[in-house]
Amino acid sequence: MSAVIEGLGGWLPPRLVTNDELSRRLDTTDAWIESRTGIRQRHVADGVSTGEMAVHAAARALASAGRTDVDLLVLATTTPDRPCPATAPEVASALGLAGIPAFDISAVCTGFLYALATAAGFLSTPGVDRVLVVASEAFSTILDPADRGTVPIFGDGAGAVVLRRGEPDEVGALGDFVLGSDGKLADLITVRGGGAAERTGALTANPADRFFQMRGREVFADAVMRMTGAAADAMKLAGWNPTEVDWFIGHQANLRILHAVAEQLELPLERLIVHLDQVGNTAAASIPLALAHGQLSGRLQPGQRIVLAAFGGGATWGATTLCWPALRPIDRIT
Repeated sequence: MSAVIEGLGGWLPPRLVTNDELSRRLDTTDAWIESRTGIRQRHVADGVSTGEMAVHAAARALASAGRTDVDLLVLATTTPDRPCPATAPEVASALGLAGIPAFDISAVCTGFLYALATAAGFLSTPGVDRVLVVASEAFSTILDPADRGTVPIFGDGAGAVVLRRGEPDEVGALGDFVLGSDGKLADLITVRGGGAAERTGALTANPADRFFQMRGREVFADAVMRMTGAAADAMKLAGWNPTEVDWFIGHQANLRILHAVAEQLELPLERLIVHLDQVGNTAAASIPLALAHGQLSGRLQPGQRIVLAAFGGGATWGATTLCWPALRPIDRIT
């Protein structure tokens, strides 16, 4: 059996922050941000929590699937509403799904792919016929407001899919997953402080460690290598060569990263779905939001072959394949 995409939804908070607005309070310019990242604007969760964004996106995915119930909810997030408990049970209750199993997954920008793989595993067990997978991130809440190296990059938002049990040869069926991690690279992408290591004395943290930190140049190189390798392995497992791929949808971190991966895979740049110019890097939510953008714009058509790939903190990485299903039209993301 396979996990088949049955519904799709995305949601962006209403507060829009342009590069021009950031340049008025940071030592940067619109041209500098766009030339280095490809980002022109992002949405910020001003007064909206991770859980609330997840509920909005999940409700749209359920409506897309024509469903009011599922057997399990998996939420991918790096920014839960509280350290304890997980945010997923509250999201399930808000959706009228109280009583079903619900839990969080934390794999940073690879979180959505990890959540998809987890959901696919559950769908192979008796009693689980449908799973709601949500990715929601309020990354603006963990950034140093004065850090021009991170604030322009990230945005907030949520995306969701409904998966059902189905056959491997159906359109919408997810292919084999290629997942990996390397804990030696934990400090490449991190919030060092605030956790048990600091509280038990195993880590001496300073005030800056309470904010998100990223070693950009090293991340760039590793992201290109890992996303390229995982995507190539996923295509091999699917029996595809690059000429047979209609769309590559990578984690929307940086336009130069996406271009480098496409070139390594020998994919034309016009086969990239790019959404980061409008929303920035939304971490785990970036791939489902890019899928929603592709569906909304009409670029994604039933039967098209798609490769998904991501790289995130941990370090973590992953990829999978699918043929796009016939879904109900999406009328909006904002």
